[in-house]
Amino acid sequence: MSFAGKYQLESQEGFVEFMKAVGLPDDLIEKGKDIKSVTEIEENGAQFKVTVTTGAKVMVNSFTIGQEAEIESLTGEKIKAVVNKEGNKLKTVLNKVTSVTELLEGNTLIDTLTLGSLVYKRTSKRMA
Repeated sequence: MSFAGKYQLESQEGFVEFMKAVGLPDDLIEKGKDIKSVTEIEENGAQFKVTVTTGAKVMVNSFTIGQEAEIESLTGEKIKAVVNKEGNKLKTVLNKVTSVTELLEGNTLIDTLTLGSLVYKRTSKRMA
């Protein structure tokens, strides 16, 4: 199953609490909480490029499955990490945040970020 495509955020849970915990400033949390971000994934074999556009903010991460890459975190920090693919899931750990991106039925993208007991879950749908 290919992750490639564009996905628009439909719903999210735990955004404010999670963003506060990772150190995002309150003004950015307030601006970002209602924006319907768009995630674009390019997949070429084991190579991925993920572009997330949230309003004027664009975050681009490129990586190869199983190889160390520099990944930009939610706070803009660059962190060396390895992304692994397990079936229809992409998994990585950025500092203390565990990230799992799961593709369901080929058209729903579920991002689950976990920091201790805090969970931030995003559900996005493939755009036509």
